[in-house]
Amino acid sequence: MPADIPLLSTVQMANFAADGLLRFDELVPEEINREVMRELDAGQIQGHAAPAGALLHTLWPDSKGIGAMLRLPQVEGIIQSLVGPKPLYDHHAAHRVPPKHEEGQLWHVDAIIDTRIHFDIQLFYFPHDTPREMGGTLFLPGSHLRRVHEFDVSRPQNFLGQTPVVCKAGTVLAGHHDLWHCAQPNLTDTMRYMIKIRINPTVRQMLLWDTSDLHDPQVERILARNHGWYGEDDRLEVCNRIRLWRFLTADDRFDVQYWLTRLENQPEASAAQNQSA
Repeated sequence: MPADIPLLSTVQMANFAADGLLRFDELVPEEINREVMRELDAGQIQGHAAPAGALLHTLWPDSKGIGAMLRLPQVEGIIQSLVGPKPLYDHHAAHRVPPKHEEGQLWHVDAIIDTRIHFDIQLFYFPHDTPREMGGTLFLPGSHLRRVHEFDVSRPQNFLGQTPVVCKAGTVLAGHHDLWHCAQPNLTDTMRYMIKIRINPTVRQMLLWDTSDLHDPQVERILARNHGWYGEDDRLEVCNRIRLWRFLTADDRFDVQYWLTRLENQPEASAAQNQSA
């Protein structure tokens, strides 16, 4: 990996583990944003770029739009930190939502029930300013560790803490593949553009980021975050995050407020060890 690729910090990774989402405002330069929209209008990035499972870095080699966006050092650093080197292309969706499109999507996840602790990421890229009335994507932070099947969550209309994407041009969000989300109506007179790219890891997702702040005291507080929408189930969500954080750091002793350690306490095993000592 080139040395000039900026990796995510441990604090950023903790926020991803807690929220299932990271946001990077105005990350992509305007010349790339304009070229991406031209490519979209010309139909150059519709459909699949390659069969699922192709190496991501081999796609769009000559593109000054979507290819150039993926080759930005900051974007490469996000991908490297979350899924590692030489990730795989899963699929992408190039969205053009017409003006006065009053229909939004139902809440959903882009996956069947998936029990892996390994995770794919999805990049959500907004190449132009997206005010609230233009719609954008609505996310539910903290929903990524609730295992559901596609449209199992389609009945509710709103959740406490839901977050609409209102952003400037060139904003990129990186989301866990199980994060609940839905597109919103475009009530403006302007076409709305957005590209979503799903990316698969090829390595064990362990300590792939800049670990210089690995023991930052903020981490435990971030992982104990209460998003509010799950009511009294906050302890369940924290335990799920602890498991994910242990996986990411290979630290089986990490805990937040003793929640997972007390569940792992097996007195009969401890008694047997004490007798043999």
